[in-house]
Amino acid sequence: METHLLSMAVTVALLPLAGALIAGLWGKQIGRSATHWVTITLVGMAFLLSCYLFANMVLLGHPVVNGVLYDWVTTGGFKFDVAILLDRLSATMLFIVSFVSFMVHIYTVGYMADDPGYQRFFSYVSLFTFSMLILVLANNFLLLFFGWEGVGLVSYLLIGFWFNRDSAVEGSLKAFIANRVGDVGFILAIAAVLTYFHSLDYQTVFNHVTGMLGKTMPLLPGKPVSVITVICVLLFIGAMAKSAQVPLHVWLPESMEGPTPISALIHAATMVTAGIYMVARMSPLFEYSSAALSLVLILGATTCLFMGFLAVVQQDIKRVIAYSTISQLGYMAVALGASAYDAAIFHLITHAFFKALLFLAAGSVIIALHHEQDMQKMGGLAPYMPITYLTFFIGALALAAIPPFAGFYSKDAIIEAVHLSTTPGAHYAYLCVLAGAFVTPLYIFRALFLTFHGKKRYESTVHESPWVVLVPLIALAIPSIMAGSMLVGPMLFSTPRMLGSSIFVLPQQDVLTLLARGYHGAQWMALHATKTLTFWLALAGMITAWVFNLARPRWADILKNRFAWIYRVLVAKYGFDDFNQKVLVKGSRRIGEFFYKISDLVMIDGLFVNGSGKLIQVFARMGRRVQTGYLYHYALAMLLGLAILLGWFVLGH
Repeated sequence: METHLLSMAVTVALLPLAGALIAGLWGKQIGRSATHWVTITLVGMAFLLSCYLFANMVLLGHPVVNGVLYDWVTTGGFKFDVAILLDRLSATMLFIVSFVSFMVHIYTVGYMADDPGYQRFFSYVSLFTFSMLILVLANNFLLLFFGWEGVGLVSYLLIGFWFNRDSAVEGSLKAFIANRVGDVGFILAIAAVLTYFHSLDYQTVFNHVTGMLGKTMPLLPGKPVSVITVICVLLFIGAMAKSAQVPLHVWLPESMEGPTPISALIHAATMVTAGIYMVARMSPLFEYSSAALSLVLILGATTCLFMGFLAVVQQDIKRVIAYSTISQLGYMAVALGASAYDAAIFHLITHAFFKALLFLAAGSVIIALHHEQDMQKMGGLAPYMPITYLTFFIGALALAAIPPFAGFYSKDAIIEAVHLSTTPGAHYAYLCVLAGAFVTPLYIFRALFLTFHGKKRYESTVHESPWVVLVPLIALAIPSIMAGSMLVGPMLFSTPRMLGSSIFVLPQQDVLTLLARGYHGAQWMALHATKTLTFWLALAGMITAWVFNLARPRWADILKNRFAWIYRVLVAKYGFDDFNQKVLVKGSRRIGEFFYKISDLVMIDGLFVNGSGKLIQVFARMGRRVQTGYLYHYALAMLLGLAILLGWFVLGH
């Protein structure tokens, strides 16, 4: 049975790769229709196999499958394998990634119908799916890094898909560079793991964690630092870039320059969740570093609240949802920092459904308005696009955490878990996530009201999108409603929990066990939501959005003028982009110019290259003066030389 499940898992990863190769190498030969049929069929098969693996690992409780496919590298005393880890966590992630990717592939047929790069796009999306599946299935840090870099590379290709646009090229470069910054930390973490644990296999590392608790490294002069803490902090630096935590979040809004289907795939279930998945997978390491957990908690809380504020002032519908993604990733990071790893993965799952739904619904609007994304040029679309409106409304309710929609259960669990946490920084984090409960419905219902309600602010004829676009919306709307109530008990409050031994939590830090004492079922949780502060904050956010965008839109202008300096700060995105441009980009250019002028022109060219040539010229001139051709000059030189030698000999003796 183990061999069978292992081969199934490998097949799940290889099917999208086969689709990517067929579409990329022979797409033009087989045509547009055959390309999408091949890639959709192969990803659909991967999804069905993922369902089978999920049923076996999670529902039937099959033991963990940890198998080596082949030896990758053997050098010295180290051995690196291509090996697969199939457990409850990886099986759950396989199911989510393959399902969302399957929906995005179908949706792409309608969205990219008129694009000349149709086959190339399908190739990239399938390759992106393959990279994420490899990342999820890896049983060691080296294979994890292979998938990690794979999603980074393909995201660069997808964000810059329309490479004739300067904004797309700049967005793809920003994403690539920001992720390389995080990858420096990730590579250093892997190097530290290899140095101290002498292995990159997860299980080997986890088995020896307790033996490393007293070990330190001389990171600072006279101040040794715990090895576990250094490794965890470096790992989280990698996660900060992939999962867009402050200050390495700047690339994610720019990823909106890519086509909407890939925006949904990047933001819902693949690239941005890679960092969250990685930290959850490394829970046996993070649990033994209070400092690392505090860092995750504080940065996650800051990201959650302050990126939510930015979504409130955006006019581009896709950028509103993009900043929403950053904010929700902050919620997941907060859960990780509070040792509520199961709650983080639970929110990752529910978020995958409703965020993909919101992006694809926004894409449906963009198609109808001939690729217009400015919400100031929309309005009154609800009667013309009823299915798109209904699905966007469902996604908004799920994101706003209104019961009984999926986001309510996962977000409410995170807020309560943080409230019970004793990790340093938990009080600050609780205030941030609580304030986020108001900000989230404010920005998403602002987007809904500006897009679907009010006066028409466009001139073109609008009609509902084709069924190839609407079917994925309906398919994603169903779990956006039901997934939370179905999974909240098994994932968070059952014994054992759904993810089982995939997650490790120290007993004194297990906030979910404390939270389980007050849990009496999903229905009870939804019915008693009105007694919680988070529910009334969410309701207040929705009402505020209605007042300032429909009932009294002039109040928004008055507020904007009254607090103009706050508005300018938000529009400037807290100055992160300006800082990066003026300090990092221009600063690095100036440093480069300095070294070019001093090191290259003066030292290398001036002193070594040209200087050596000039020195030879000097010696040549001197040589020419000595070599006159007259016999008496040579005789005089011989006599002088002889006199010097005799004088030295006589005086020396």
